[in-house]
Amino acid sequence: MLNTLESLFKLARERKNNPVEGSYTNKLLKDKSLSKAKVLEEINELVESVEKNTNKIHEAADVFYHLIMYLESNDVKIEEVMEELNKRKK
Repeated sequence: MLNTLESLFKLARERKNNPVEGSYTNKLLKDKSLSKAKVLEEINELVESVEKNTNKIHEAADVFYHLIMYLESNDVKIEEVMEELNKRKK
């Protein structure tokens, strides 16, 4: 399970360092406004799908993907996010 998330972070970093022409991932990494808009859109779609009990898994996957790309495009390192979450354990 966590391998999938780790793979997405690796993909984001790889594409950021070695762009692939025509890649949607690269488009998100390069265009911070688009990346932000997609995160907001996908979160709204997830909330709506949960409330309507439809398509929740698909929408949740979209949120994870777009959030990872948003974080990477803004140089927010997942390692630092995980460290912060670890500090919050009680």
